[in-house]
Amino acid sequence: MGELVHLALRVGYLGDAFHGSQIQPDVITVQGELQRVLRSLGWWKDDEHTMILGSRTDAGVNVRRNGGLLTLDRNLYEKIGDRKLVRAMADRLPDHLAVLDATEVPAGWNPRLADHRVYRYRMEGMEGWWADDVDRFQRHLALFVGTHDVRNFARMEEGKNPIRTVVSAVPWTVGGRIVGFEIVGHSFLWNQVRRIAMAVHQLEIGRLTYEQVHDALHRPEIPVDFGVAPAEWLVLWDVVWESLPATAGPERTMTWQAPPTRAEGAERTMRRRWGAAASAEIEALLHHEWSALGRLHWS
Repeated sequence: MGELVHLALRVGYLGDAFHGSQIQPDVITVQGELQRVLRSLGWWKDDEHTMILGSRTDAGVNVRRNGGLLTLDRNLYEKIGDRKLVRAMADRLPDHLAVLDATEVPAGWNPRLADHRVYRYRMEGMEGWWADDVDRFQRHLALFVGTHDVRNFARMEEGKNPIRTVVSAVPWTVGGRIVGFEIVGHSFLWNQVRRIAMAVHQLEIGRLTYEQVHDALHRPEIPVDFGVAPAEWLVLWDVVWESLPATAGPERTMTWQAPPTRAEGAERTMRRRWGAAASAEIEALLHHEWSALGRLHWS
């Protein structure tokens, strides 16, 4: 085995096409598809090369931009360069998995030590959702900002530290309408954002009180379970490393339809049809974002 080059490879994908991001036997995953394509190009050997994704995502979670570490033979990389690497992979991958860019990084670079992660959750997809008071919604989100023991708002894994810091949590608006929220933190535990989304949803519709959620955060030794919001409305918006170029242009301008309300006679079939359209809206947004984030320079 010759000298290896270490690359930060950034990707985006639609969550419903995969059984999660991490490689698993006998099912289609993001990592598995990336390695399959590299193997088909003759650029990957299982016993010589490495791929580690920076943020794990569950089945159904959409991703605007994630990233990871990829090692390849240096001689090969110096022949093809980052542009040919990205184009060759893109030509062989399905449209729901986009390779955005590749950047050489030092040998010790760890993709899991990102500076921060950004998630968005489309609350409109949840049954009974309605919020038109931005100040009230912001107060509910502000509960989660800061450093907390979040064991009541995560699926805890053995050995994981429950102390997490949320840098910001703000309403996500489209056309002046609250559609959900954006949350930024250094790292998140498994299901943490989806559990926060469920708690905020129940606050907004009156099933939980401010005091109940406050106590769950500030008295973590008393177990409570407010539930987990659906995966399909969660978007990993970005994983940011200060050592990598941001390459983020202006956000795409989209027009999203509001969900039907009870006043409009909404029932299960109408909600299901709106949900299918709303999923397509998120899919269209991500494809537009990838077209900008993955723009290659002509050589």
